Amino acid sequence: MTTTRRRAVRGTAAALAGTLLASTLAVAATTTATVPFAAPAAAEPGDVLLTESFDGDALPEGWTPVLGDWQVRDGRLVGDAPDGSSPARIVFGQSAENYRLEATLRFESVDNASRWAGAILDVAPEGAAPWWQAVLRSSTTAHNGVEIAQRTPANAWNVPYTASAPADAATGRDVRLSVEVQGAAVTYALDGRTLLEGRIDRSRDGALGFVTAGATVSVDDVTVTEIEPASYVGDDGELPVTVAHRGYSSVAPENTLAAVTAGMRTGAEYVEIDVHTTADGLPVVLHDQTVDRTTEGSGDVAVLPGAQVAALDAGSWFSPAFAGQHLPTFAQVLDLLETGSSTLLLEIKGPETSAEVERVVDMVVEAGLEDRVVLQSFDVAALRSAREHAPQIPRGLLRGSLDADPVAVAQELGAVMYNPSATALLARPGVVADLNEAGIAVMPYTVNSAADWARLTEIGVDGVITDRAGAFIGWKQAREQEAPAPAAPTIEVVSPAEGVERGGTLVVAASATDADEVVVSLDDEPVENGAAIVAADLALGEHTVSATARGAGGEATAERTVVVTVTPEGLRARVAVLDLPPGQLVGALSAIEAGRWESVRRTLEKFVDDAATRERLLEELDHLAGR
Repeated sequence: MTTTRRRAVRGTAAALAGTLLASTLAVAATTTATVPFAAPAAAEPGDVLLTESFDGDALPEGWTPVLGDWQVRDGRLVGDAPDGSSPARIVFGQSAENYRLEATLRFESVDNASRWAGAILDVAPEGAAPWWQAVLRSSTTAHNGVEIAQRTPANAWNVPYTASAPADAATGRDVRLSVEVQGAAVTYALDGRTLLEGRIDRSRDGALGFVTAGATVSVDDVTVTEIEPASYVGDDGELPVTVAHRGYSSVAPENTLAAVTAGMRTGAEYVEIDVHTTADGLPVVLHDQTVDRTTEGSGDVAVLPGAQVAALDAGSWFSPAFAGQHLPTFAQVLDLLETGSSTLLLEIKGPETSAEVERVVDMVVEAGLEDRVVLQSFDVAALRSAREHAPQIPRGLLRGSLDADPVAVAQELGAVMYNPSATALLARPGVVADLNEAGIAVMPYTVNSAADWARLTEIGVDGVITDRAGAFIGWKQAREQEAPAPAAPTIEVVSPAEGVERGGTLVVAASATDADEVVVSLDDEPVENGAAIVAADLALGEHTVSATARGAGGEATAERTVVVTVTPEGLRARVAVLDLPPGQLVGALSAIEAGRWESVRRTLEKFVDDAATRERLLEELDHLAGR
C-alpha cells in the first residue's frame, strides 16, 4: 500500500485517494485476529502493525478501559460515556512514529448533537491526560463537526483545528475514520475525504485509543499501518512553510525565549535559532560571535564563561517591555520546544569543534527531540560532525551564494535542506526544481516583503525564513483564500483566547476569506495581523480585538473580547525575579502562596524602587485581593 508523502512539518491539502479506502476495507475484512504491534525498528512502510475486528466475546488482550463502559458486543467494540465531563476512553497498542490509524465508527446514541467520539492519537499507556485526539460529532456538518484537539495536562481542552464534513455522521450510520500521523503532522479523513490537517505533540511511549463524550459509540475493523515518514519537500502548488527567523524577531528580541514562544504561538511550522558555545562548553542561543549588539555585555562568547553569558539581559535593547529577558541557554529552548509543536531549525554557528557540535547534538537526543529538530550550518565540518555522531537528526546546508552543483553538494552531506540567501536563489530559480527532484527542500533567508514572498512562492520554494512570521502567515491565508470571482469577505478573530495571564503573550490574529485587506486592532489601536503582544503592557480587565476584511465583494468585521487577568502563580513568578533582600523575597513569595496580600503589599511598597514596576505589581495585587 502506498502512502502520500507529506511535508515533514505539516500535511498537504490533497485528498486521500479512494483506492486507499477500498484497499484498507479489504484488508480489514479478511483479518479477524489481533496482530501485535511490530517492534518500531523492525517495521517498514506498509507493514500492518495491528488489526482487530472484535470477533470474540471479550475485550482483546492489551485493550485497557480507562473510563466508561467498554464491551465487545455483536462483533464491535462498544463504548458508553459516563455522566459528567470526563470523556470515556480505552487505550491499546503503541503509536509508531509514522502510522495510519483506520477504523469504522458508528454513533449508536448521543445525548445531543454536540457530543463526539473518535480516535486518540498519542496518550500515556495508563490513559491519563494529556492526549491528542481526532474526533467527530454526529452533526459532522457543523463548523466544528470534526476536530483535532488536545486534552491538556490540566484537564482542559485545546482545540486548534476544526472543520466540517459534507454529510452528517448522524446515528446508526457507519463512517470510516482514517488518521495519518507523520511525526507531529496529522491528516484526518472521513470516508476517503481529507477534512483537516494539524500538528500534535508526541510522547516517547504513547499509546493509541478511542474516546467518546456524551455518546454511545461502536467501533470495528481497526487497522494500524506503518507509513512513510514525511518529506521536507512540499507538493506542487503548496505554499511555503513559515520559518520564524531567530524566533518571531520582528515583535520580540531575537533569539530569546520570548521570541521563540511568539514564533510557536503564531503558528510557524519552524522556529529558527542560532547556537554558540561559551568558553566552558555551555551552548547558548545567540546569533553574533560577540554579545555586544543584543545584550548589555561585551566580548566574544567563545571566551566568556557560560554563567556570565546566561545572566546577560538580551531584551532591553529591543524594548523596555522585554527587560529581564536573559540570553537563553540551548537547554532552556529545548525545554520550551516541548510546550509547542513547531520544529526547531537549529543553526550551529561556526567554527565549532567536533566536541562542541557533539554536545549540542547530545542535548537534542537526550531530550528525545530528534524528530523536532533540523540542524543547519554554513560550516560543512559541523554538519559532518553532526552526521557522524547522530545521523538520525536531519541536516540542512546554509549558503550565502549557490554552489555550482547544489544537488551534489547537499547529497554529499546527506542534507535534507539547502537554504541559500533569497537574493542568490532568485538569480538561479531553476535550482529549486533540481533540488526538489532530488528530495531536498529549499528554504531561503531572510525574506520580509510580500513582493519577495510572491516571487519565491512562484519558483516553488518549500519554506521562507522571515523575521515577520505573523505577517507571512497572514499573507498565505489571503493567498489561499483568493477566489476567481468577487465574493463577500468573511473574517474571524482566531486569536487570542478569551483569557490571558498578565505574564503571558497575546497573539492577535484574524483569518479572512475573499479579502484584499485585513485590518486588525487591539482597543482601537492598529496591530499587525499575527502580532505577539506582551500582556504585561496591557491593563488588567477586558480588551477588544477587532478585525475588518475588505475585498471586491464588500467588507466584513469581527470582534473578540479578551480578559487580561492575574493569577497568584503569575504574580509569584514576577516577584521572584525582583532584586529584593533575600529574606524579604522569601517572605513575599510565601505570603503570595498563602494569600496574605497585605504582607505582600508592605514588602512591595518598601523594597521595590522602580515606580512603574511597583505600581504594576500593586495593581495586580489589588486584583487578586478583590479590591
